[in-house]
Amino acid sequence: MLDNLAARAAYAVFRMLGHFPLALLQSLGLLFGWAGWLAPGSYKRRAQENFSIAFPGLGRSMQRQAMEQLLQMFFELPYLWARQNDAQMDALVHCDQWPLFESLLAEGKGMILITPHVGCFEVLGPLFSRKYKSTVIFKEPKMRWLKELINRVRVSSNLSMVPATHGGVKALIKTLRRGHTVGMLPDQVPNEGDGVYAPFFGRPAYTMTLVQKLQHYSGAPVVTVGIERLGLGRGYRFHATRMPEAMSADPVIAATQMNQALEDMIRKMPLQYLWGYNRYRKPRPAHPADRPAAGH
Repeated sequence: MLDNLAARAAYAVFRMLGHFPLALLQSLGLLFGWAGWLAPGSYKRRAQENFSIAFPGLGRSMQRQAMEQLLQMFFELPYLWARQNDAQMDALVHCDQWPLFESLLAEGKGMILITPHVGCFEVLGPLFSRKYKSTVIFKEPKMRWLKELINRVRVSSNLSMVPATHGGVKALIKTLRRGHTVGMLPDQVPNEGDGVYAPFFGRPAYTMTLVQKLQHYSGAPVVTVGIERLGLGRGYRFHATRMPEAMSADPVIAATQMNQALEDMIRKMPLQYLWGYNRYRKPRPAHPADRPAAGH
């Protein structure tokens, strides 16, 4: 009961904020990001460390801007997820990659979209699914009210969301069989047994092997995508790069290929990556029933 009430309250706040101008919401994010930079915390410390290792030549002012971009991402979501703003999305997002997607989907093998936690990644699924049927795999939040909120604002007739479980992977395979698109954020740390160690910005990171398994099963092309925030109220730029060759049959080499593709996308907008995400933590043991194995 309380979860439903919390979800309804959060949904009402989202709907209300969705009527605010995008530039205003992003300005609020900038303000709160600046305040977050002044406050101590583990996220800030980890973000500083990861940013400094990846880009040792950039100073603290750049790290502060990365924190500001993080909060802008959160504050702009109500506008970008609000149904009444769908008509503005085409004008807000500058994309010249639709012919690439058309040609790849015409091959009939489906398509695998991968994106790191960079830019406005949360809007990729809703935006892409406005044109093409898509299935996105994600880690379900522990809080039931948050799961309910996500289902209310993100799921649509063209966009399905499945959990990172065995059943979710089966849904991805069915989507590719039908020639549609699947999407995921492969810089998340998978459960133990579902990944291998591969370099990510020069450090070994436990990296999922699911993308490699899906491509070898289906033959679908892999495209790295990202949406770059251009400035307060100025919209976004949609980036897309097809991986030039099939992923290696060797899991470590394939994970290295994928991490390099993710790095390349992050380097297009380094201040907009979630540097505080604990990318280098040890994997958690997986429950056998939840382990996503794509060998079916």
